[in-house]
Amino acid sequence: MRCFLYAYFLCLCLLFSLEKGCAFEGRKIAESQHSHTIEVSSLFPSTSCKASTKDLNSKNKASLKVVHKHGPCSELYQDKPNAAPTHTEILLQDQTRVNSIHSRLSNSRTSGGNDMKVTDSTTVPAKDGSSVGAGNYVVTVGLGTPKKELSLIFDTGSDITWTQCQPCVKSCYRQKEQIFDPTKSTSYANISCSSPVCNSLNSATGNTPGCASSTCVYGIQYGDSSFSVGFFGTEKLTLTSDDAFEKVYFGCGQNNQGLFGGSAGLLGLGRDQLSIVSQTASKYKKIFSYCLPSSSSSTGFLTFGGLASKSSKFTPLATISAGPSFYGLDFTGISVGGRKLPISASVFSNAGALIDSGTVITRLPPAAYSALRDLFRKSMSKYPLTKALSILDTCYDFSNYPNISVPKIGFFFSSGIEVDIDARGIFYANSKSQVCLAFAGNSDATDVLIFGNVQQKTLEVFYDGSAGKVGFAPGGCT
Repeated sequence: MRCFLYAYFLCLCLLFSLEKGCAFEGRKIAESQHSHTIEVSSLFPSTSCKASTKDLNSKNKASLKVVHKHGPCSELYQDKPNAAPTHTEILLQDQTRVNSIHSRLSNSRTSGGNDMKVTDSTTVPAKDGSSVGAGNYVVTVGLGTPKKELSLIFDTGSDITWTQCQPCVKSCYRQKEQIFDPTKSTSYANISCSSPVCNSLNSATGNTPGCASSTCVYGIQYGDSSFSVGFFGTEKLTLTSDDAFEKVYFGCGQNNQGLFGGSAGLLGLGRDQLSIVSQTASKYKKIFSYCLPSSSSSTGFLTFGGLASKSSKFTPLATISAGPSFYGLDFTGISVGGRKLPISASVFSNAGALIDSGTVITRLPPAAYSALRDLFRKSMSKYPLTKALSILDTCYDFSNYPNISVPKIGFFFSSGIEVDIDARGIFYANSKSQVCLAFAGNSDATDVLIFGNVQQKTLEVFYDGSAGKVGFAPGGCT
């Protein structure tokens, strides 16, 4: 009898042990499904360029290589590798851009645009906030006949495309390539002040156009006080050897100053009729996509036309009140480590949301950011917190950790889809001793949510303007 009881007891103990073991393994599996294991060293760029393995060439589309303007893949970086701004400066500039977006949306509700002072020498717009400022990613396009290759910052938050032009009547900042000279191009033409297209500059720039010697004058000033003023004209734009467009409207800047990082100007990809997306719609149907690389030492792409990845999840584009040039989104929620935050969808709908290639750090409504930060900190409690970095208040010291486990973060949209942020889109890294959660809160609950470029890293973001939708697919580039 004793032997039987002892055997029974052993069986119970074994069963209990197995149940505990299975439960433990179950928890481990669940945690691995909702977390990333990251090598801390992978959060930092290398000193050499690693080109993407993705094929950029295909029928019915034109693809350009995308590089970070301050990274080793950029030609702009080669002459002055130590001239890149500090992380604090980048984040301060980013906040200026965000302030400009908020101001632009607010001002658009109450006014029809700013007046611009114009003389024969051309001057700057009278007021700030007409547009949102330069972004971080650069593509190379051809302009003129014969073609001159120019590195332009591409920006979904801006509409007008411009480049610095000789003779630089007032001033030009230093750029990598030779400044474009319209007198040496057989395809350049000015737009007259009486042209209806000249009047349409108001919606594209936020400023009333001017007139100098019967030529239409554009002026655009960004939130960081950078600006470009000059003659409005048409020119041949070459994207690839097979994709060129005649008589594309652009700004030929005669007075330009600002933080453009050695680029020759800006490529506007907004929704206005004067954006490159609209001007090439006859061929590309307002379809374009891009993938922002995982770091400044990798490359991505900007593609006009083509088809979305088969793994794309689509959600409708939303209209931003008083900001029709922006690409609006309908956010409904956020998840951290597989747990949806207990936030009412009205928190997002009251603020509205947009996606922007030029904003670095995603900005959330205050209540949403607080909930995200609190759950993230709880999930990361085994790692030591350290001092804040500018606008980023949740930073960690990973000096003693070669690998870390990080909860996944996902965004929910009104269409019902959830888009997971890539592991490298969760942090903004200054050093191993200061790696920060790459989200920040807006100061006001009514300020628009901005889906920034850190969170867009490695995603293929596919814009279909004609169908009014945007898609997200993982693994678009490395």
